[in-house]
Amino acid sequence: MEVSVVIPCYNKEKYIEKCIRSIQMQEFPSFEVLMVDDGSTDRTGDICDSLAATDSHLSVFHTRNEGVTAARRYGVEHARGKYIMFVDCDDALMPNAIRTLYDKIEQTGADEVIGTHRTQDGRLYDSKWRGWQEPSKLINDLLALKNSFCVLWAVIFRKTLLDGCLNSPREIISGEDILMQIKCLVKNIKVFFIGDVVYLYNKGLPNERHTDISNIQAFDQELEKTLRIRWDEFVYGFLLHVVKTYESLLYRRQFHVLGYYSKFRSQTWKIYLRKLPKADYLAFCLPPRISWILVYLYKKSYHFFRLH
Repeated sequence: MEVSVVIPCYNKEKYIEKCIRSIQMQEFPSFEVLMVDDGSTDRTGDICDSLAATDSHLSVFHTRNEGVTAARRYGVEHARGKYIMFVDCDDALMPNAIRTLYDKIEQTGADEVIGTHRTQDGRLYDSKWRGWQEPSKLINDLLALKNSFCVLWAVIFRKTLLDGCLNSPREIISGEDILMQIKCLVKNIKVFFIGDVVYLYNKGLPNERHTDISNIQAFDQELEKTLRIRWDEFVYGFLLHVVKTYESLLYRRQFHVLGYYSKFRSQTWKIYLRKLPKADYLAFCLPPRISWILVYLYKKSYHFFRLH
């Protein structure tokens, strides 16, 4: 078995069949699909069972609800493939996606190959990066919340790379894919980018995730633990991530959750804070309602100039 496609499934009865059909149409001889039903309360699990009954490529695993990271981990643990791809159950693979990614990872010997994706309205999302890229550069891109490239879907991973990368706490329900990718990249792996569009992302669909400050705190704790093995290299990137998240909360006027960030203004962190870009340093250190004005004006002007 060459490629295992892992699909975490939770309450997506309207979309799961279309997702699976896009994979069944792949022109590739050696792949399997592992659908992990993460305790769905609608007909998602039944639909998965029905599809698997008529196709030997498909397997279904029914688990109690433990979250998307646990579902992905369960799928990887039961995968037989040399390589792993992840697909969300409300998205789809583009024609020939498996073949395209597989050929490139075999040709290059990379640990992961990253393609591009488009949305259901035809909009293309392309990082413009091609060929080999330094993992440290990619980590810093993610820490700064730029997220210019696909981190989980539209990617093929060498299965052995994923060891220890899908162990984040269940409390992390937003950004868990970014955290998984950082756990991979911090191993200083070989990453290759291609321009092929291999994934269809259905943007704007409803989900049942509600992030609060406890989720953010859990993310930061796991991120810091992940980066500690190369702390001197990434401490500024980690703190920039904290500040950028703070700015996002400011922009949404969620002042009630900002108390968590007071610890990052301590003397321990100030030596690093002062070396961040001045605008970010000011936004983080000024009173929140003053910083909100600065962040709001910056983001509005940024989006204006992008459109014009």
